[in-house]
Amino acid sequence: MSHDRAIPLRTNMNASAVATTEQPRLVLAGVSKQWRNGGAPLFHEIHLELPPATLAVIVGPNGAGKTTLLRIVAGIITADAGLVELDGLSPRRDRREYQSKVGFLSAGSTGLYARLTVAQHLGYWARLALMPAADRQAKIDATLARFELGDIATKRAARLSMGQRQRLTLALAFLHGPSLVLFDEPWNSLDGRGVELMNTVVTEFSARGGSGLFCTPSGHGLENVPADRVYSLTNGALTSV
Repeated sequence: MSHDRAIPLRTNMNASAVATTEQPRLVLAGVSKQWRNGGAPLFHEIHLELPPATLAVIVGPNGAGKTTLLRIVAGIITADAGLVELDGLSPRRDRREYQSKVGFLSAGSTGLYARLTVAQHLGYWARLALMPAADRQAKIDATLARFELGDIATKRAARLSMGQRQRLTLALAFLHGPSLVLFDEPWNSLDGRGVELMNTVVTEFSARGGSGLFCTPSGHGLENVPADRVYSLTNGALTSV
């Protein structure tokens, strides 16, 4: 696989082309962040508008601030300056409703509990997401099937392979029906079938009007990534590729 090729745009652009005429789903305006120990800002005056039905990838070197930017968009940490809005909602002012619209996948397998099974993780997340009790089991069963986790539903997280853990965390991100998914290095540890499955799921999600923002290091064999837009975060600036 080539490590120098740019990410190609998806060939089916109908949904995205229509989406560009709509109000943006995600708006970042003048977003800046600097750590308290001083030094140069991690990034400064980031501007981004992401319409519905659009998948975007941010590439950049390690330490460029990609993960921090995703965590700001997820509402986990706050920016030093600037505006962040999702469907007109603020991550601070409208915290509960804002986060109900976000599916977030952090890098690695953090957030899983060693003694909980795959099905128990989904059930726990369904309760945290305040999913109606009457709908939970059907939603969990559908998610197990969609992410091909049925055969390992009773397996504890501690006994899963890294690829199986990654597939589980992907399933958790989609379980509650978000309108925006934020993925940090989502292709890590996935085998060929896992990559194919994830790309299919996010493409279908976008076709239904969902939006996605993914981060990955530069030059990691990205030629098969489904994306409508590609950005580079380098030296504190976000630019279109």
